[in-house]
Amino acid sequence: MVGAGGLGSPVALYLATAGVGTITIVDGDTVDITNLQRQIAHNLSRVGNPKASSAAQTMRAINPDVRVHALHERADAARLDTLVAAADVVIDCSDNFATRHAVNAACVAHAKPLVSGAAIGFDGQLSVYDTRDPVRPCYACLFPPDAVFEEARCATMGVFAPLVGIVGSMQAAEALKLLAGVGSSLAGRLQMLDARAMEWTEITMARAPGCPVCAGRVTPA
Repeated sequence: MVGAGGLGSPVALYLATAGVGTITIVDGDTVDITNLQRQIAHNLSRVGNPKASSAAQTMRAINPDVRVHALHERADAARLDTLVAAADVVIDCSDNFATRHAVNAACVAHAKPLVSGAAIGFDGQLSVYDTRDPVRPCYACLFPPDAVFEEARCATMGVFAPLVGIVGSMQAAEALKLLAGVGSSLAGRLQMLDARAMEWTEITMARAPGCPVCAGRVTPA
């Protein structure tokens, strides 16, 4: 898990209650009082504490058997290369494009499925990027690293608090399905939620032939 904020909170709690054996949480931020209306893994007594360790404390209170590795750091490309290689599923709960692209690149390099979510204002989105299937796109196929996107974060732009709960819960569901080998994932499909009308829109996606991250990459045997 990358991020233990609004999206990461429900992900962490549902993975812990489901009995996922080992969960690594990476987050370099600390709990702020303004987080508490949407980041349900934390509480008032932990303001100022690292979010990763705060989330781990809540997870262990629910399921003491879960093994949680709480890393209070902002993982760079080299660190992600190590962490992603050891994971079965990677869940991106971060709030900025630079981190999302770094996580995606590591997942492509190690052929790991990536469950990616985002939420801002009243708008949410969710997909699974799984390049183990040669026709499925990676995150960079849809959001090229060299493209210019307006960077918007919850801390400055605001977010409808239940929205991160909805998207984060769905990220947990997709991760658990991948771990259990149950059903079909959202790979190749991007779901977008307009919470004002509570309407979902879905688009299908294919691998971009010229993607600088995954084009021409052969999945390791």
